[in-house]
Amino acid sequence: MKNNFSTIINTNKPVLIDFHAEWCGPCKMLAPILKQVKHDLNDSIKIVKIDVDKNQELAGKYQVRGVPTMILFKNGNLLWRQSGVLQKNDIISIIKQYL
Repeated sequence: MKNNFSTIINTNKPVLIDFHAEWCGPCKMLAPILKQVKHDLNDSIKIVKIDVDKNQELAGKYQVRGVPTMILFKNGNLLWRQSGVLQKNDIISIIKQYL
């Protein structure tokens, strides 16, 4: 994952990275919310889920201490990050600032 991670985040389209873990209850609550966000924003955003247990080096690089942690990138730049579960409308309004 780390080899093509820079390719994934170096796009003109905002990319929301969801750092999560299989054992994480709040992560399971966030998953359907992110599906709704993707449905509402369609092709204007890319959402990528990254399992912190399988990608510890990448999680360490971005100092992900708790899951879920969402990080928004555009053109390789970190624009926003938040740990915990947010509601769909909150996530959409944040993303729309960067479209």
